[in-house]
Formats: sequence, C-alpha cells, structure tokens
Amino acid sequence: MKWSSILHHSRALMRDAWTAANTVSVTGKLEAFPLVRMLKGYRMAWFKDDLRGGTDGALLAIPQGIAFAVIAGLPLAYGITCSAIACIVGALLMSSRHSIYGPTNASAFMVASFFAAYPNIDQLDAMPMLVFLVGALLVVGAFLRVADLGQYISRSVVVAYLSGAAVQMIIHQLPKVLGISEAAQGVLKSGKLESRTLLGEVGHVLTSLQTVSWSTLGLSLATLAIYLGLRRWRSRWPAMALTLVLMGVVVKLLQTFGIHPITYADASFTWRNLLPMFPDFASLQIAGQFSQMFGLALALAFLAMLENSSMARTLASRSGHDVDANQDMLSLGAANLACAYLSGMPASHSLTRSMANFQSGAKTPISAIVGGLLCLIGALTVGPLVAYVPKASLGVLVMCAAAGLLNGQQIRIALRATGSDAIVFLTTFIASLVVPLHVAIFLGVGVSIMLYLRKAARPTLVEYAFNQEGNLAAAGREGRQNPSISIVHVEGELFFGAAELFRTQIQRTCSDPNLRIIILRLKNARHLDATSVMALDELVRVMRASGRDLIVSGASAEVIRVLQDSGVNASIGDENIFAGDPSNPNLATRRALKRAQQILGTIDADIHIYYDPSKDAKKE
Repeated sequence: MKWSSILHHSRALMRDAWTAANTVSVTGKLEAFPLVRMLKGYRMAWFKDDLRGGTDGALLAIPQGIAFAVIAGLPLAYGITCSAIACIVGALLMSSRHSIYGPTNASAFMVASFFAAYPNIDQLDAMPMLVFLVGALLVVGAFLRVADLGQYISRSVVVAYLSGAAVQMIIHQLPKVLGISEAAQGVLKSGKLESRTLLGEVGHVLTSLQTVSWSTLGLSLATLAIYLGLRRWRSRWPAMALTLVLMGVVVKLLQTFGIHPITYADASFTWRNLLPMFPDFASLQIAGQFSQMFGLALALAFLAMLENSSMARTLASRSGHDVDANQDMLSLGAANLACAYLSGMPASHSLTRSMANFQSGAKTPISAIVGGLLCLIGALTVGPLVAYVPKASLGVLVMCAAAGLLNGQQIRIALRATGSDAIVFLTTFIASLVVPLHVAIFLGVGVSIMLYLRKAARPTLVEYAFNQEGNLAAAGREGRQNPSISIVHVEGELFFGAAELFRTQIQRTCSDPNLRIIILRLKNARHLDATSVMALDELVRVMRASGRDLIVSGASAEVIRVLQDSGVNASIGDENIFAGDPSNPNLATRRALKRAQQILGTIDADIHIYYDPSKDAKKE
C-alpha cells in the first residue's frame, strides 16, 4: 500500500473517530483544531507579539518546571518536559488565546502528598500511568461537558485547598532551606522521606534545629533577598530565572574557596527525556495499586478542570474573547496524554505563565507553541547548568511560589461572607493539613454541596385565606373562614432534600381534627423529583385513609408532567389537579375551592375572587 493511501485512510479514520466521539457529547460540539480557525487572517505583527509572549513564558517555564518537580519529588527533567510538551500540544486544541499549560504548585504537591501517604508505590514507575489517567479523564469529561459543572463548585473550597497546600509546601521546604542534614530529615533506605503528618513535620524540624547549617541558611537568605529585590525593583524581569542563575554563580565561587553547598546533581536534560515511555498498567494492576492511583488521578483531573476553567475565563474577560471550558478541558487532557509518554508530570493551567503571556501582548496560542519550543531548546542547551543550583535556593523559591497562593482578600471574604462559606473554608483547610490533598478537596466539595442542599431544601409553606376584598393573603389570627378547608401556598424547591420537611409541615397542618381538605398551591414550587413525589403520594394515601382529600392548585406544566409521568396523578385524581393559568393566576384556586365544596357537599354561593395585577402579579 502506498504512503499516500495510508495517509488518506488514517485521516479518514481520525475524522470518523472524532465524529463518533462528538455524538456522545451531551450538548454542543468540540472542535478538532480550533487553532486553524484562529489563524485565519494571521499577520506578521501578531507573530511579533506571540514571539514576545512565548519568550517571556519560556523564561518562567524552566525555573518553574524545576521548582514544581522538586515539590512533587520527581527528577527535575520531569517538570521541564511537562512545561514544554503541555504548552505545544495544548495550544493545538484550546479555545483560549492566552492559556499556558504545565506543572503547577497545587497539582505537584497533591502528587507529593499522595506518594508520601503510599510509600509502597514506586513513584517513577507509576508516573506515566498517573499522567495518562489524568489525561484520559479530562478528555472523557470534555465530551461529557463536565466543565459546565465547575460553576457549581464553591470558590471557598478552592481558596481553602490552595491555602492548605501552600502551608504544607512551605513547611516541607524548611529542612532544605535551613540546611538540616538528610539523616536528621529521616531519609529512608529507598531515598524517600518518612511519611509524617504536618504537625509531625513541624515538630521534627524544631527538634532538629541543632543540625542547622549556617552557611546554607545564609545562602537561603541571600536567595530570598535577590528574588524579592528583583520582584520589587525590576518587576518586568524574570525574577525566578535570574535568581537561579545568580545563585549558581555564587555556588561556583564558593566552591573555589572550598565551600560546597548541596546542589542538584540530577538536573541533566537530554533528548532521551523525549523518547516515548509507556504506562505500565499490568504491573500496577497486579500489585493492587491501580485503584489507589485512580483516586489520585480523579482528584488531579478535577483540580485541573477547576483551575483551567476559572483562569481561562478570567483572561478571556480581560481580552474580550469567548472561551469554551469543555474545549479547553479537551486540550488539557491531550496535553496530559502527551506528557504521559514523554517523561512528564501532571499538567494544569499555569496562572503565572498565562498572566505573563497576556501581559506581553500575545494574540494567539502560537505564543504557547513558541514558549514550549524555546523551553525545550533552553533545557537542552543550558539545562545541565541547573546542576549548580543549590537545593536551599530552590527551596526558597518554592516557598515564595507557595506564598503566592495565600490570597488574604479571598480568605477574608470566604470567612466573613456567610456562615456556610466559613464552615466550608475551615473544613477544607483543616482537612488539607491532616489528610492527603486528593482526599481534602473532595471532602470540601462534599461539605459545600451538603450545606447548599440544606439551605436550598427549605420550602416555604404558608396557609392562605381570602380577605374581605376577596384576595388571597396569609391567614391571620382569626384563622380559616372555612375550618374544613386549608389553602397551603408552597414556595421554593421540592427536590429530594426538601421532601421530608415538606411532608412534616403538611402533616402538622393535618393535625387539626376539623380539617377535611388541603388545597396545595404549587405554582411557585419547583424541581419536583422522585423523592418529593413519593412523599406527596404517601401523604395522599394517609389523608384518604382518614377520610380527607388533597387538591393541587396552580400547578405548572413541569409539575403536572412529573405527576403524570410518575403516575401519582392517579392517586390524587385528575379531577383534583388544576393547572395554573398565567393570564388569570387566581382562577386555579377558585376552581380548587369549588371542587372542595363539591366534595364536602356544601356548595355555597358563587365564589368571587378579585385579582389586581399591579398588586398580586407574583403571588399565585
């Protein structure tokens, strides 16, 4: 078969696979290569802007990649590879014009937290499969439009999670910054640190202060001074990269005087780092470790989706273009899949590099591709020089990056806005300090959802009666005009969380021995589900057993559809269900009252119900 024929069939197969995948999508369509559409009318002036943005991003990519690899406990080349490959691959599929993908401090520390809790899993062997799972979950989630659900996650959870991760990162870097010997740090024979709780880590550092190296501490303070000075007086310069270079020069000078600070000897980066690697599913499955890894991958994918969605929308609002969160989720998944086969670590949305890209005036994702290529070239040419960077200096820069996650304004808002937000923040923050981070983030989400459901599941039930003007109003102290009939106005959500409260309040109304009929005004009742309908069905049966009846008034089309589909309309009786009429809101209640009198056999004079649209337009 000729190569042209093979290429033709391959393209057709890819096109058919893409079409088939898109048919699974719940709503909307994902684009195969939105970059092609963005490049229509591309001009040389744009390329200059993209080149400047890519260069600024590359100057951040290498030092950040190194720092985040240190956080994750991986060889430095893993962070550099991820910084480069995720940029290039993600740019082909993203809808955002300024997003930059790569390792982040939060995702890196989540990885470190997991492997510290499960020391039986070999981190390097498991890394390709972990990154592959993250990418696969993101791709599947994109086609299922999961990113649309990100707006329902409380921001308090994210703020608390990032704050907890920042505190942990700072504390875990203290031994390197203080120069505590590795023996005092508690290195195991395998080379991994002992798994300690956060309080245990703090206590261990305090008890090991007598082993502090003053020369290392001085090096750390010098690093901090240089970094903060560059940030303050030369904010446009790549402070992190320049600090690493200057500290490498300092180390070289110290070595000439016989002082040898601890440096990173494993910083080599060659083309071998770009040779394909394959996730070893079989060995991990046999060892019973796949399920543990899947939980971490799910948490990483969830965090990456949240970071990507919120940050991409923030940049898009500033630049004035639209983004598709699910399209960006797809691009991030593809970036992780590429990193899985090229010695990478989990990739997410890099806020600092994206902001640098935006502020440099980049116009299209070409800037991300340029940045990724420059990162590779820089790593292959000057990467070996990173071996001279002292561990203490890199530890200081990691602590500075972690401190950037502590947003005082957002923390203050989360603690003061509402009681529920404060509970969610404190629960997530404390959990992030005492349990692995991939557990803490799900715990925070669970607590926020439960508190929201508790708040939403409080329907208002008010007993109504007709006043002297003939209008419906809340019943006063004088009670019902007809003791046998109660009109109960239901306002709010009636999903599963509210079902028990709804049933309890109605049963309380039924405790009146004179009551024969309850008219439920359901016009403003929303979102009935199986649980609430079951509660309504049980209520009807209990009332019928005691010789009472229930009538539904003002039901919306949605409520009637749910009652009919569930078959509960037969229990209530179609003759006892009166649909609402927007043009005459009180008409349904009038008909329900006539039906109640018919059941009671006490049909009085015609019922006059007056309606003033200017006063009561929202009540029925």
